[in-house]
Amino acid sequence: MSDTTASLRRKIISAGDLQSVVRTMKALAASSIGQYEQSVRALGDYYRTVELGLGVCFRGPDSAALIMKETRTEDSGLIDAVVFGSDQGLVGQFNDVVADYAIKTLATRTGKVQLWAVGERVHARLKDAGLPPVGLFTVPNAIKAITPLVGKILVEYEARRGPSAALRPGQGEVVALHLFYNQPTSGAVYQPFHQQLLPLDATWRRKLAELPWPTTNLPEVMGGDIETLRALIREYLFVSLFRACAESLASESASRLTAMQRAEKNIDELLEDLNGTFHRLRQSGIDEELFDVISGFEALAGKQHGPAT
Repeated sequence: MSDTTASLRRKIISAGDLQSVVRTMKALAASSIGQYEQSVRALGDYYRTVELGLGVCFRGPDSAALIMKETRTEDSGLIDAVVFGSDQGLVGQFNDVVADYAIKTLATRTGKVQLWAVGERVHARLKDAGLPPVGLFTVPNAIKAITPLVGKILVEYEARRGPSAALRPGQGEVVALHLFYNQPTSGAVYQPFHQQLLPLDATWRRKLAELPWPTTNLPEVMGGDIETLRALIREYLFVSLFRACAESLASESASRLTAMQRAEKNIDELLEDLNGTFHRLRQSGIDEELFDVISGFEALAGKQHGPAT
């Protein structure tokens, strides 16, 4: 069934409305990228402070006794993993990329895996792949909503592993904590990233212990060493989860921006095609009307100048 000028006009109006929505979402995505990236930069100083505090604790002669013995998680123990994705669509391959990366990475481990998903879309992707998450968290819709999410994740993890298991050498099973999320690289580009938070890596601990103190006043641990270390590790977990969530949100916005740019280009091409078809059809209708007028005029003129009887 061929289009009429009325149907084409309706399609042009609908495409124009959709173009307005796409431009609005494009502007929101571009604005969100800057906000989340700024929050990550602001978190850098605090993360640096936590590292300095941990470095001081790791320098102590009894620090080795405060940290669990180095145990390869894939040889013994449990693996808890948090995978950050999205609740909303229109993000291209965002959820597929991080889910496939998490599945591929965890396939190399022999420990028992337990997943938590942040986002309905990545939850469905993991479930379809045969790794159904045991928990689902809603993706924050603003920077101020990240802190409550991190608190919920830590509560779930504490309930899973027991309080301060990372500081109890040789007691029970080792429950590792892994993070999987998309990390922005440059512009609207991102890549999947993996971070193991627990058990604490020995090489990482040595590097922190070797960090120079920024002032001439040497630090001193007040109170019990174990309580201070536990508090700093909790802050380290909080900062790491907050940064992972913020970078995932920045990557989601970047992916949505790219998707909206493609959609805007497609809509522009569609509008150009519809407008061209509309004008051709409209001109064809005008031409037909003109031909009818000319034909009618010639018929009338022929009757008036016909042979006399």
